[in-house]
Amino acid sequence: MTCAVSNVICSIIFGERFDYNDPVFKNLVRIMDENTKLLGSHKVMLYNFFPRIATLLGAHRQTVQNYDELIEYILKRIKHQRQVFDTNAISGFIDAYLLKQEQESAKTEKIFDDENLVCSILDLFEAGTETTSTTLRWSMLLMMKYPEIQTKVQEEIRTQIKQGQLPTVDDRRNMPYTEAVIHEIQRFVNLLPLNVSHKTSNDVYFRGYCIPKGTDVIPFLTSVLYDKTQWETPYEFNPNHFLDEGRKFVKRDAFMPFSAGKRMCVGESLARTELFLFFTGLLQSFTFYPPPGVSREDINLRSDIGFLSFPLPHLLCAKLNY
Repeated sequence: MTCAVSNVICSIIFGERFDYNDPVFKNLVRIMDENTKLLGSHKVMLYNFFPRIATLLGAHRQTVQNYDELIEYILKRIKHQRQVFDTNAISGFIDAYLLKQEQESAKTEKIFDDENLVCSILDLFEAGTETTSTTLRWSMLLMMKYPEIQTKVQEEIRTQIKQGQLPTVDDRRNMPYTEAVIHEIQRFVNLLPLNVSHKTSNDVYFRGYCIPKGTDVIPFLTSVLYDKTQWETPYEFNPNHFLDEGRKFVKRDAFMPFSAGKRMCVGESLARTELFLFFTGLLQSFTFYPPPGVSREDINLRSDIGFLSFPLPHLLCAKLNY
């Protein structure tokens, strides 16, 4: 699952897909997977509060080493793309960025510099790889837990998408129940409980308190995604949270798994598109159910908390629908 999702990101960024057995691609996936786990480890969390102990923490050193390796590869790809760059053959995000650089080359203040390009690519990798693949693993677990919801999604798929055709982004507007289920999966699993820390650029006064410039601010998304004043049944998996009385999809203001404001996740649009296409494609082709001897009541929805909320390991069965 992670490889499939990561390859989508690579095709968007680099303009080409990798073979799953390509050693470079396998190393990219390894780095993203390893760093996600390391960032959620207690040692790295300890470093976030006490940076001076960095030299004592092997996990922190490994995280930095992985990022350095990833950045080195990205810089090599940027250099290569610049050498073969053709304004008439824009094939990926890097090419589009280089075109923008060329267009603003006469300006004295440049926003589209290489540093921002590297940071944007890192954001896309992080937002569109491990987070998306983990959400999809949760989706299969939840469909196994709630077969009646899985059946409704599959009925909508059969109604809106012809057999033999793959789902497209345009299908989303005609599939309100599927959209509601995907949004409820994101709300319910609370994938990034503490989101990503930010820093105040100026002194901020909030409810009588002064938050000094340069203060690290950690948004606690759980408080919003499980707010009893915003959700009818916050602790239940309930797609009706995103459906109005006419069974049309409604996006709620309290739905913010990608954070909010100007510094929200840059990869939101990409991640939402990936989730729809992968989730719909999976349920179009397969029906997920528990292995023999396991009832739906036995399926544990507790998460393994780290940087991300990972589902606990489960066995599942998948039956081809046709």
